[in-house]
Amino acid sequence: MAMHSEKQYLDLYQSSSRIIKKNSAEVLNAVRDAAFEDFRRLGFPSRKIERYKYTDMSAIFEPDYGLNLNRLEIPVDPYEAFRCDVPNLSTSLYFVVNDAFYNKALPKVELPEGVIVDSLNKIAAENPEFIGKYYAKIAKTDEDGITALNTFLAQDGLLIYVPKNVKVERTIQVINILRSDVDLMVNRRVLIVMEPGAEAKFLFCDHAADDKNFLATQVIEAFVGENASLDLYCLEETHYKNSRVSNVYIEQQANSRVNHNVITLHNGITRNRLDLVFKGEGAECFCNGCVIADKNQVVDNNTLIDHQVGHCTSNELYKYVLDGEARGAFAGRVLVRHGAQKTISQETNQNLCATKTARMFTQPMLEIYADDVKCAHGSTVGQLNDAALFYMQQRGVSREEAKLLLQFAFINEVIDKMELEPLRDRLHHLVEKRFRGELNKCEGCKLCK
Repeated sequence: MAMHSEKQYLDLYQSSSRIIKKNSAEVLNAVRDAAFEDFRRLGFPSRKIERYKYTDMSAIFEPDYGLNLNRLEIPVDPYEAFRCDVPNLSTSLYFVVNDAFYNKALPKVELPEGVIVDSLNKIAAENPEFIGKYYAKIAKTDEDGITALNTFLAQDGLLIYVPKNVKVERTIQVINILRSDVDLMVNRRVLIVMEPGAEAKFLFCDHAADDKNFLATQVIEAFVGENASLDLYCLEETHYKNSRVSNVYIEQQANSRVNHNVITLHNGITRNRLDLVFKGEGAECFCNGCVIADKNQVVDNNTLIDHQVGHCTSNELYKYVLDGEARGAFAGRVLVRHGAQKTISQETNQNLCATKTARMFTQPMLEIYADDVKCAHGSTVGQLNDAALFYMQQRGVSREEAKLLLQFAFINEVIDKMELEPLRDRLHHLVEKRFRGELNKCEGCKLCK
């Protein structure tokens, strides 16, 4: 029998599926009913499932949220809602309001010929054959209840397409704005297609414009062709009433390169999942995570790097700084399959608990079925160095300032790995503000009291 948290979504779809389909393209609707049946069978993942052992998913989805199934227009000025005292990067700037692509504020800078950044629902209606080749192909609904839920509820999102051998010089920045007068659930879909030889950098930023309870599910599917290069930066700066569940699926072909970075600076409950699969030899990935949490915030990162073929390289570095009664979790599994010889993999998770009440759960894993590999993994959990604090205080630095400097130095290793220099500079500034408790005091922020 379905629990209440699942039953409300089963009942919702059964009563509203016609409305959902009416406002969605046929290619998106084609997989809804199967996804619904998968969710009916799977339900929300319990903590008995290895990949979800650290976060109670049913509790996240238990509250009764509103949904904008009729696709009513939400009044918002994205430039007013997104204001920060750090100068913007020089980017091509796009907005997604809740889970709908915002087409009223498009950048004036033209993209290279053939590049598409647009509404997923719109392009699915205009070119269903193209979308049908990729949509819901690596985000499998029969394997994960959260992905299934998103698939039968999502009505729009973002499509990014970069043609063969096209290099997009200017970073594409997407601001995901949560905006509502009532508690709201949004279900966002992102499809990224990088043709062979394509190169592009993307910065996704999550912000909340209203002091409401938000629940956001997101599924990203990224197809990275042979010799293609994808840089994907995901930055969350929401608030303590926001719950975010994001599943990212990446498929890499031969000699491709992926640089994936997830940065959580301010949140309520965050659960990030990354599944990355090597399909062609010579590919490499760099997966980095940076987490700063305090009060009762929760951040759970779960990764799977699947070496299906040989001669590929994976690198993972996740760092957490936890204060107050914050709770963090990292579980990273590197799977080296039979025949995946000459695999190189390094997985590192380092964590700093600044208080005795902060909690960190860490589980790096290697599963190797090949004999000619170089693989290593490790994790650490510690507190601030008392000797270093004493040394700095002896030289006139206050204890609070010394604590801040040590935390800042600890987290900098992840930030310094980010290749976008303007983003590095911005993050250095934001991280310092975060440690000083000033991140939610940006001028013009609607949440400031």
